[in-house]
Amino acid sequence: MAHIDKDELEHLAELARIELSPEEEQGLLNDFTGILNRFQELESLDVSHVTGMTGGTNMENVFRIEDEIVPLDNSARSAFPEEQNGYAKVPKVFEGR
Repeated sequence: MAHIDKDELEHLAELARIELSPEEEQGLLNDFTGILNRFQELESLDVSHVTGMTGGTNMENVFRIEDEIVPLDNSARSAFPEEQNGYAKVPKVFEGR
């Protein structure tokens, strides 16, 4: 049975800079004991047959395709009337130093 004692709880409360009433201390001691017991239960499980995961899912993004450069069509040319080397030219957004 995992257990956290009152001194450890007071130390954690001091680190977190919170003040606890005696009722809150007792409630937290009970909660921490329950949480630690649950972890102890989990540690006893045999998970040797379970495949590890790194991202929470094995799904892949099937919508991402390779980028390709396409020439400006007429509707895009009207939105960006200036052109330089085949690319739409837009006003500067940031001033260089």
